[in-house]
Amino acid sequence: MSVESTEVRAGSYADSVTLMQVSQRAASVEGVEAAMVAMATPLNLDLLTRQGFAPPTATPNDLVIAVRAVDDAALRAGLEAVAAAWRPAPAATATQTQAPRTTASALRGERQGRDIVLVSVPGPHAFTEAMDAVTAGTDVMIFSDNVSLEQEVTLKEAAERTGALVMGPDCGTAIMDGFGLGFANAVRAGPVGIVAASGTGAQQVTTLLDLAGVGVSAVLGVGGRDMSAQVGARATRIALKRLAADAATEHIVVVSKPPSPAVEAEIRALDLAKPVTFVLLGPGHADLTAGTEECLRRVGVKVPSWPIWGLARAGTVSGEIRGLFAGGTLCAEAALIAGPGRFVDFGDDAMTQGRAHPMIDPSLRLDALRAELADPSCGVILLDVVLGYAAHADPAPDLADVIEGARPPVLVSLIGTPADPQGLQEQAEMLAGAGAEVFASNAQAARRARELVGGAM
Repeated sequence: MSVESTEVRAGSYADSVTLMQVSQRAASVEGVEAAMVAMATPLNLDLLTRQGFAPPTATPNDLVIAVRAVDDAALRAGLEAVAAAWRPAPAATATQTQAPRTTASALRGERQGRDIVLVSVPGPHAFTEAMDAVTAGTDVMIFSDNVSLEQEVTLKEAAERTGALVMGPDCGTAIMDGFGLGFANAVRAGPVGIVAASGTGAQQVTTLLDLAGVGVSAVLGVGGRDMSAQVGARATRIALKRLAADAATEHIVVVSKPPSPAVEAEIRALDLAKPVTFVLLGPGHADLTAGTEECLRRVGVKVPSWPIWGLARAGTVSGEIRGLFAGGTLCAEAALIAGPGRFVDFGDDAMTQGRAHPMIDPSLRLDALRAELADPSCGVILLDVVLGYAAHADPAPDLADVIEGARPPVLVSLIGTPADPQGLQEQAEMLAGAGAEVFASNAQAARRARELVGGAM
């Protein structure tokens, strides 16, 4: 009979990536049947219950450590693996410099003049750190999500006064001076500068450009809400002026989730003295692939045939389209193109509280995929797999294990480049080998899903 332990550590915090790694370490111990180390958010408590643990009384500010094992010895070993992760590091010696405790202190003294501050803390605490950077006139990338709209507006109003660029909140992707920040792909350097109110949208555009042989000078993410009526494209305007003044940038692309029509009109009316291609999601706009193709034509490069891996099955299928996405923009685009169906963005703020982003930790989506594959009303499954720095080191094997021999067709939009650390070709071949149809273009994958359920192309 199994034995288990559930412990609540009140007021104890660790970031979601660390907790994922600790959970994996404990789960790998011989004899451990289940292990979960996570902040006690409602989502994580629900997952704990589904793993068979009795849900403890805890708040989202508390840490939960739950381990189940085949016997007492294995349980002790699993708990020891968890404990090892919290052993304090050796104390600093007298000759070592103590690390700054706040962003403001880091920007003072000898650290002054840093080009950018990267904020990746729980959303409720991100505003203070970001405002320290903005007040100092330093650019800031806010990777954190769950930052309020009111705080975003306050930050960007302050940035207009100091000249700082606020990238975010929930800015997942940027490339500056050739370095990727957050989820960025290994793309070649080139003449196209991108302003992106969309992380995975920017990744789709940059990877397609790279596959066509065109590189980028910079990717300046501004957060998915920047082109809303409330935020008014404040960061977009600053980013556009930066690229317009950048000697390495010859052509500018603006990528965004559906913008406010009034804000879109104002941005289109700006005189930047450089050509601009707008790649904006929403009714009446071209999809991300078509927008990228327009950019290629405008810079004088032939549009290639985008790669597809895996054999296409003939005929149509019965059932609904189910979309399980890690990228919010890719999810929105697929829903627009594929038509009726059920589409879930596992990177949504509500799904990442106390958990690592699904590009890093695929476990929640893998569970949903298993459930959809077993559902007789499911006709086609659409997935995205986003490669690049900071993403899962090797996402294809776990997915391939789940979809091998699946009844409904599985279509994968694989967002990446040959230079990405995971290996674009290797990932594509493994997924195709498990039976998936794999597309470099998310839009093409969505159209294929619509075709399979009998919709017009």
